[in-house]
Amino acid sequence: MAEKAVYMATGRRKTSVARVRVMPGTGKKIVNGVSLLDYFQRETLVMLVEQPMELVSVSDKVDIIARVHGGGKSGQAGAVRHGISRALSEMDPSLRPPLKAAGFLTRDPRMKERKKYGQPRARKRFQFSKR
Repeated sequence: MAEKAVYMATGRRKTSVARVRVMPGTGKKIVNGVSLLDYFQRETLVMLVEQPMELVSVSDKVDIIARVHGGGKSGQAGAVRHGISRALSEMDPSLRPPLKAAGFLTRDPRMKERKKYGQPRARKRFQFSKR
């Protein structure tokens, strides 16, 4: 891990895209110009984002700066987590096996199913009437 090195990665989830920069530092976490807790506002989403750093014990050794857009807060949190995981594995290749085993490097493929014609939603049907 070289000094002043910046490791960049892209994370995706649903329709959210996060561009994440990881650099050696003191544990500062910024998302879209504000702190992690101020941006996501829910403790569960903050915990989700911090999972990869806690798994490999680098929470207070790296600074995170993320830009995220698209989707809702939950999808954005998943995208930031994916981006952080990718950047950490790029920063130190020895961190890759535990991150991969935990499933943090795998892009979640689940997307919203499209609405079908003749139906009110993707799977819901209009009420059947025999007569």
